[in-house]
Amino acid sequence: MRHRFSIADAANMVALSYFVPPADLAEFFGAMYLFTADQPRVADHTRADCAQIRFMLAGTGAYHFGDGRQVETPECCLLGPTSMATHFDVTGPMQVVGVTVLPLGWAALRAGDADSIADDVVDLNARFGTAWWEMLHFLRSVEDPQKAADAFWTFIRTQIHEVSQAERRFVEETDRWLANEQSPRVEALQEATGLSARQLARWCNRLYGAPPKYLARKYRALRCAQILAREELDWSEISGDAFYDQSHFIRELKHFTGLTPTELRERASIVIRLSMKRAELDEGISRLSRIS
Repeated sequence: MRHRFSIADAANMVALSYFVPPADLAEFFGAMYLFTADQPRVADHTRADCAQIRFMLAGTGAYHFGDGRQVETPECCLLGPTSMATHFDVTGPMQVVGVTVLPLGWAALRAGDADSIADDVVDLNARFGTAWWEMLHFLRSVEDPQKAADAFWTFIRTQIHEVSQAERRFVEETDRWLANEQSPRVEALQEATGLSARQLARWCNRLYGAPPKYLARKYRALRCAQILAREELDWSEISGDAFYDQSHFIRELKHFTGLTPTELRERASIVIRLSMKRAELDEGISRLSRIS
């Protein structure tokens, strides 16, 4: 496990470290991270994202989902794929170890249909057994982040199962479709996979947590947000003909990132700014994980 970089904001007493997964796990999981906020309260939001495994080493809080639900965060947490910006509110100090769960990792964990847990959380201890509690307690006891990362990857290898060739082929085609097309067309994915519209929807819901048309919207907006955050370009230069007009562009970014384009450039929160640095992990993690 290679420690790639750390980012810190001393004024806000916040730090984020990223690690890339071992090569044999890179198709299942994205970056692992250690997030620390030495504050009495941490209230912010995250962008729409892939599923996440999160261990709450310190702090207690809740997620606030777009439909108005408030769900307390389990100490061993599986956050399903999120379909829009998600708010969280934690009583700190806060320290979290997490890892992005890619669609093939979801299949390997045998976590069920992703759409049944989208915009929701699962207690990993209750769902998969006490080994997750043991991992949590180990992570709380160790001070060396590298040792913690190595132990986690060793542990997660014991929790995943074989995936089928059909699952692997579908994820390869779908990831390519979402990552390569500026405005992904569902017809293109149908052609690439040879699946009917109904079959395609079933596969996407099971592994990605949403139907293909919604996934196309989600990753179109997230890709634009990444460009907008690092380049001084007009919205039309970023989006091409992917949006009807500027109002459509603004609404979509707000829905999936929680911020308007102006806010993303000028007033993005510390959590958003730090998390978007994941895009700089240009080796060792999937392209899809760098976008979301």
